[in-house]
Amino acid sequence: MNISDIAVPEYVEVDADERLAKVRSIFERENPKGIVVTEDGEYAGVVGEKQLIRSRMEDDTKVSVVMKPAPKVDRHEDVRETARLLVEGDVKIAPVYEGEKLYGIVTVDAILRAVLDSLDAITVDQLVSEDVIGVNEKDHVGQAINRLRENGISRLPVLNDEGRLVGVVTTNDIVEFVVRDQERQGSGDRAGDIDRMLDLPVYDIMSNPAITATPAETAKDVVARMFDSDVSGLVVTPEDDDGLVAGMVTKTDVLRALTFTEQESMDVQITNVDLLDTTSRAHIVDSIEQVARKYAAMHVIHAHVRFHEHKEKLRGTPLIQCQIRLRTDEGQVAGSGEGYGSEHAFHVALDKLERNVLEVKGVNADEEYRGQLLRKLGEL
Repeated sequence: MNISDIAVPEYVEVDADERLAKVRSIFERENPKGIVVTEDGEYAGVVGEKQLIRSRMEDDTKVSVVMKPAPKVDRHEDVRETARLLVEGDVKIAPVYEGEKLYGIVTVDAILRAVLDSLDAITVDQLVSEDVIGVNEKDHVGQAINRLRENGISRLPVLNDEGRLVGVVTTNDIVEFVVRDQERQGSGDRAGDIDRMLDLPVYDIMSNPAITATPAETAKDVVARMFDSDVSGLVVTPEDDDGLVAGMVTKTDVLRALTFTEQESMDVQITNVDLLDTTSRAHIVDSIEQVARKYAAMHVIHAHVRFHEHKEKLRGTPLIQCQIRLRTDEGQVAGSGEGYGSEHAFHVALDKLERNVLEVKGVNADEEYRGQLLRKLGEL
């Protein structure tokens, strides 16, 4: 299947200098799937509905401030390659071109709906992100916002004092709460209102009950549940205890799975690839392969490298967080770290990854040695 089968013409083109007030009115009036932004007649980026909703910028702000750069997709491109481009670009929509002519747009939801029936071969335990960041129900909304921003994520499972799952809070929950409260209060000075909102407990705005999935379920089932519930991710809980949190699974995780290959060469995806500065994709792939080969062979089926930029800078260089996650024939292994610039951050994360890889290999080697010793003893 190629993208021409699922690209849609439900988009609006606007200039980068257009005011947000006009763009918001376009969404309300025409309800497009997305907006394609141009600058001097050339493609510049995209704006999705949720991006616009989450932005509390003034109406006179230019749309270029909230747009995101998204890769241009050829209308004859393969679905797998398009999925990779969306994941690496960390975007939900992308423009589709036929030569130099804008043909339409493609969305994450459109791709997942098109391949839904083929997702029954993938299970949640192959997709789940186990390094979950959560929040206590008594924590303040301001603390939840900081946690979301610092980790570059959009949802947090909410736990009670016993560590049991009681709900979920997302960036959308927070924005909708703020918007509703401001509309109810009317116009005026918002400084005190915002402070009051940030001090509220997460319990007041979380979604409850949390929509969950179990490790044995298929990707087809959980994606259908996401569509039915109009959410982008589910909390993963063990089969025998839906109060414990085992991980998270999102539409992006499923989209990423579409690009898995069974080839001998490593399948590597880089989210926020535009943050690469003094390093390259080739260097990243080679470095991960060296770690995987070190001391004992480990076959990496898929590698995901994610960069996230913080606001802090040192002599103009931003603080970057890097997360590396490997899906291997010996299970999942990960490493993360921070540094100024993507190259520094990557190597800090790579060092952590190497230590974790060696730990996995050491455990396996110990078990193999133990098995050999027991066989020898059995022969005696």
